[in-house]
Amino acid sequence: GLLESIKNSVNSSTRTYRYVLPTQLLAKVANPSLDCRSLQAGADRPGAFDARTIAHQVIVPFDQANDRVLGGSPEPYVNNPVRVPEVSVAYRTAQRNRKDWDHLCNVLETVERINDEGLTENVLRQVFTEIYRRLSEVRVVYPAPRRISLSHCVRLINEYLTELSGGDRLLALTSALFVVIGRRFQLYSEVRRSTITASDASTGMLADLECVTEDGEIVLVVEVKDRALTVSQMTGKIANIREKQVSEILFVAQQGVEDPDYVQSLIEQEFVSGQNIYVMSLSKLAEVSLALIGEEGRRNFLLEVGAQLDRHRSDIKHRRGWATLLASI
Repeated sequence: GLLESIKNSVNSSTRTYRYVLPTQLLAKVANPSLDCRSLQAGADRPGAFDARTIAHQVIVPFDQANDRVLGGSPEPYVNNPVRVPEVSVAYRTAQRNRKDWDHLCNVLETVERINDEGLTENVLRQVFTEIYRRLSEVRVVYPAPRRISLSHCVRLINEYLTELSGGDRLLALTSALFVVIGRRFQLYSEVRRSTITASDASTGMLADLECVTEDGEIVLVVEVKDRALTVSQMTGKIANIREKQVSEILFVAQQGVEDPDYVQSLIEQEFVSGQNIYVMSLSKLAEVSLALIGEEGRRNFLLEVGAQLDRHRSDIKHRRGWATLLASI
């Protein structure tokens, strides 16, 4: 179908093809009298135009501004696959990747046959939707500095957390911090992490993070909250953790707790029964931890944040946000 052809074209193994749909359709939207199948002004059909100019002046800069999501080609329309007058079955034999050429032909033939401005705009919108999905898979480069001071590192954390992310940024930062703490002090061998959208029950985890030794013992669990921590959230979590015989529980509550006096009494009560509960913001935790792990550890932390964002498929804006902050140092 049409949607399948759009998806295959945007994600084609032939890099040049990825530029074709947005280029051809953008031209058609800007000037409906153009034939969107045309690649060269000399093509033997009404509405023929030179698509290379649009590709190189509009789509290439867009590609470069968006982490080279289409492949980073500086001049895609000078490559062999599109050195033909038009996108049509007539030039199928000139293509190595004939399957994806068929997909391009299907979309552009459909748009040109129906020749409706509304349809063309909707198809172009779908193309950019697929490009956005592709963007989520793109590897972002995180330019960590060779060294960073403690105060600057803490400021970086706080600045990164100013944009709301549904807890995604806070979880990435927290998990990265515990990964480098584990490596530096060898307190545990692995940090298991859930995704921000999954509940602990669905993943089988006790909390957002589980710090685990080589023999599988959970020595510490960490629950991360980007909003004020409630008593009910604490009590519900503690009961399940206690059942699993884990005694060390840390709540990273970036916005504090709703009832500090009650929370303190709960902490004291649980201590008597064998549970060590700690509640603090990431900022407070990071200030001490990043001092203890030293300069090399702080750089490793910056890199690990990027690794966490990539590994757990954080939204592209959160990955770019971290990369931009690092680049500003």
